[in-house]
Parts: sequence; structure tokens; C-alpha cells
Amino acid sequence: MNRLKDLREDKDLYQKEVATILNMSQTGYSQYETETNDIPTEVLKKLALFYNTSIDYILCLTNIKEPYPRRK
Repeated sequence: MNRLKDLREDKDLYQKEVATILNMSQTGYSQYETETNDIPTEVLKKLALFYNTSIDYILCLTNIKEPYPRRK
């Protein structure tokens, strides 16, 4: 299970809207939410920044939603 759907719904967005932000098709994005396809690292980075969370949270490796402090 990943948290992409919950994060998207918390922002009241449709899959098509997130797919547009990622410059991809709605079908491609849907496959990330349903875990049909693995999410590439670059897409994970974009999603973490967009949702203001960590990649670990998206991948259910932590339950802490806040992003890690960024390096300067």
C-alpha cells in the first residue's frame, strides 16, 4: 500500500491534475496509486516536494508525515 491516493485526496485533487503536474498521463499516474508500476526516483522526489512530505512517508517506511529537514 502506498499513500499517494490519500495525499491526493487530502488536497482535493483528481488523478488527472496530479498527472498533469508530473507531465504524464492519468493512466500512468493511476498505476502508481494502484502499485501496478513502481514509481521512479525522480517522480518520488517531485511528489514528496509537491505534497510537502518525505519519500519514506509515501512508501510507508515511516508514519511521520512531515518532510525531513533539507540540506543547505
